[in-house]
Amino acid sequence: MSQATDRLAAIAARRAAGERGGIASICSAHPLVIEAALRHGKARGADVLIEATCNQVNHEGGYTGMTPADFRRFVETIAGKVAFPLDRLVLGGDHLGPNPWKHLPAPEAMAKASRMVDAYAEAGFTKIHLDASMGCAGEGAAPPDATIAARAAELAEVAEAATGRTGGTRPVYVIGTEVPVPGGALEAMDHLAVTTPAAARETVRIHSEAFSRHGLDQAFSRAIGVVVQPGVEFGNAEVIAYRPEAAKALASTLQGLPQFVFEAHSTDYQPAAALSALVNDGFAILKVGPWLTFALREALYGLSHIADILVPDPARETLPAAMERVMLASPGNWKNYYHGSEAEQRIERHFSYSDRIRYYWPAPEAQQATEALMQALGDRDIPLPLISQYLSRLDGAVANGSVAPKARDLLIASVTEVLDIYASATS
Repeated sequence: MSQATDRLAAIAARRAAGERGGIASICSAHPLVIEAALRHGKARGADVLIEATCNQVNHEGGYTGMTPADFRRFVETIAGKVAFPLDRLVLGGDHLGPNPWKHLPAPEAMAKASRMVDAYAEAGFTKIHLDASMGCAGEGAAPPDATIAARAAELAEVAEAATGRTGGTRPVYVIGTEVPVPGGALEAMDHLAVTTPAAARETVRIHSEAFSRHGLDQAFSRAIGVVVQPGVEFGNAEVIAYRPEAAKALASTLQGLPQFVFEAHSTDYQPAAALSALVNDGFAILKVGPWLTFALREALYGLSHIADILVPDPARETLPAAMERVMLASPGNWKNYYHGSEAEQRIERHFSYSDRIRYYWPAPEAQQATEALMQALGDRDIPLPLISQYLSRLDGAVANGSVAPKARDLLIASVTEVLDIYASATS
């Protein structure tokens, strides 16, 4: 993966030299999303950056049950299936820090975070976002900035030791964080604030000093990105679009930070013009995740309606009904995020932009229901009028022959449609 990592490492230098461009960071563990991303990259001859979060994948398994080594094998198996060249793949770790263990005292949480970072680096993840911004037990919401930077440097030292031990590619680093922390927005959307230029510069300064105290100046020279809030976010039913004028001062900060680009999180559901404007302004790494699984869920639900018409079977539970049953049986991944009446919560469980349903697709009952749907439809050609009715965004592509009217192809195409928007913005 070193060639793609080398190209990623040069992203800030290319921008400083006047080249416009960026890269989408695919933040998902769904196999169809991964497959769509790799097929998309292969068709364009482009690098693909796939990231796992600290809660999703860690040395203890995370909520996916995968360690970093497992996740790498998972992605590379799909890459082999679609003949995607591994020298164009970059694997990243997002928000790597104590967040999964912040209920523990800081020494214990950081010990676990260190083992996680070691596992990521040992497994060959070469883009490492260091995020120690969350307070641990007894610390409040967030520790002082100097403590955050010191903990990030401590974790970078672990990553450097791991790659030195394995002889792997030295990682590039991303520093800083955004509000909210991983898990989703809970605060009111109207309180969203753009990162100030002073805060961005201070993030770089304190991290540089902390790395230097650990003798990690060479490692810090590979820091390429700073996570900031450019003024974008989404909630359950609304999206705050990027306004270049509101982030003009922040964007201009990069003139004094030629080593860096900005990394923007929560860019899902942004208008195409807003994503292009973000890249133009130096927010060159665009994170996207829920939008991809949201698009996949839309297609799956559309196919469920189509199956009820083409192959009616009273004994087959509809996919929405199955997912409702699965989510109600295990409410932990949505109950703190969806509020209002029972009817409002039901709508949000299935259709919220925050897409908390994505946590349930790996559940055995959800997989069984999805497989039953796909088996019912099989490899049959789905009539265009049904595609127009239930998957209307894809009917043009089916009509012109660029997408086959088959269930699996339609799922991949639904995700690819979102990837195309990011490719246009970043290329």
